[in-house]
Amino acid sequence: MPSTKVDHSDKQGGKKWGALKKDQDGALSEINEELVKNGDYSSYEDLEERLANYKIKFMEFDQDDSGDLDVKDVTFMMEKLGQPKNLLEVKKMIAEVDTNNSGTINYNEFIEMMLGKKNSVLKIILMFEEKRKEKEKPAGIPPKKSLSDLP
Repeated sequence: MPSTKVDHSDKQGGKKWGALKKDQDGALSEINEELVKNGDYSSYEDLEERLANYKIKFMEFDQDDSGDLDVKDVTFMMEKLGQPKNLLEVKKMIAEVDTNNSGTINYNEFIEMMLGKKNSVLKIILMFEEKRKEKEKPAGIPPKKSLSDLP
């Protein structure tokens, strides 16, 4: 299990946590820039936007700022998405995506899962969640209707 970079005994570690998140954001942004330059996923026309969204998702679910999604992080992710899974199911989901047999999902594996050709349970759930959130409700006051507008 990866070690965390945060000292959990320090109860006033907000600035340290913010600095770690900023460092992680910078590192993931560099990986995203590299992926755009390499052209591995050039078939996606909105690649930069997708990578930015995936970076936000990855950072949201990497609770201990280890740079990897471990069993605890994936369990939290599934619960937050409304798809709670037991420990065995989570381990199978991680093993499906984990290419270096570390028992965790690093950012490159996460991107490969989301943009690659292979379908995994985790990818399907995350894609379903994205589609469900895309529905925007109309903003503002609804237009007034008259009797002639009725069917």
